[in-house]
Amino acid sequence: MNSQCSLQNQGKATPLSYQQGGSTTITPIDRKRILIFVAIAFSLSIAMGVVIFRGGGVISNIPKVAARSLFLLNMLMFAPMIANIVTRLITREGWSSTFLRADFRRGRWRYYLAAWFLPFVATSVGAAIYYLFFPGNFDPSMTAAREQGLAGSTREPWVFFITQLGMAIVSPIPPLTLSLFLSFGEEFGWRAYLLPKLMPLGPRRAVLLVGVIWGIWHWPAIYMGFNYGLDYWGAPVVGPLLFVVTLIFSSAFYAWVTLRSGSVWPAALAHGAVNASNKLGWIFFSGEPNRLIGPGVQGIIGSLGYAMLAVLIFVSSKALAQPAPAPANTAFPENPGALGKTADQSSPAIYS
Repeated sequence: MNSQCSLQNQGKATPLSYQQGGSTTITPIDRKRILIFVAIAFSLSIAMGVVIFRGGGVISNIPKVAARSLFLLNMLMFAPMIANIVTRLITREGWSSTFLRADFRRGRWRYYLAAWFLPFVATSVGAAIYYLFFPGNFDPSMTAAREQGLAGSTREPWVFFITQLGMAIVSPIPPLTLSLFLSFGEEFGWRAYLLPKLMPLGPRRAVLLVGVIWGIWHWPAIYMGFNYGLDYWGAPVVGPLLFVVTLIFSSAFYAWVTLRSGSVWPAALAHGAVNASNKLGWIFFSGEPNRLIGPGVQGIIGSLGYAMLAVLIFVSSKALAQPAPAPANTAFPENPGALGKTADQSSPAIYS
């Protein structure tokens, strides 16, 4: 936090420090790396979007097309990871400061627990507010969800809910599912690479900018109906713009657990937990959904739990600050930027 800006003459590294609440300038070489990273990530997103569109699109009633689209969307989650790796190779940046090592010392284990369980709290808050505004859509018997053939659908409603809750809680943890693995594909790019590169702008600005870039990166899929469908109010403009807003909220949460833990793994865990918990708000839903509103976290009301978390993070003077120094491979570096869902949208729970 307190290190001074210095440039190395070798050309392999151009250290630039940042300070909490401060603002400075990103070095030219890091600006170049940011542009290369974003260009690769967006090129892969657009290319995959074209492939999915030509193959039948995101929304399809044909099982084969839906399964193929789901597979491709999952593979797209590795695009930011690929962009991280390729950018390091192109610019000869090296492999320091990768955020790959987990560090549980000095209480940092708390951020792993927060990453795992806070999404269930935030999602529940957003869903509860939604159902307060729209009580007619709340079905305590979960009839529609049980009729979809989900696990436990033939049991009593409360048993069904407990079953779904338990499955959601354990789903981000391997080897039970691939959730953490898929989420890591995104977080190793957005939080482990792009966020540190933008930190010289100030933590809050960096978090906001990552959220905007991350949201826009999803636009090819959103325009094809991902998360919001195709027949919502204001289509096809409102959905992509709203998705950027909701991802800014998530960006603050993921940045907090990354910066405070000094590792990308809490962000990957949180990402998987957000996607898993999003399904819980929908199992009580009955009626015709308006995904722009809720109860899912991609809706403006459904996302209010994460909005509250984001506000708490932004108003705190320490939430986005670097914790006490740790070994070079585990802590946020003094130079943060230099050294060397189903494809069928009949299920509205997908977030990403």
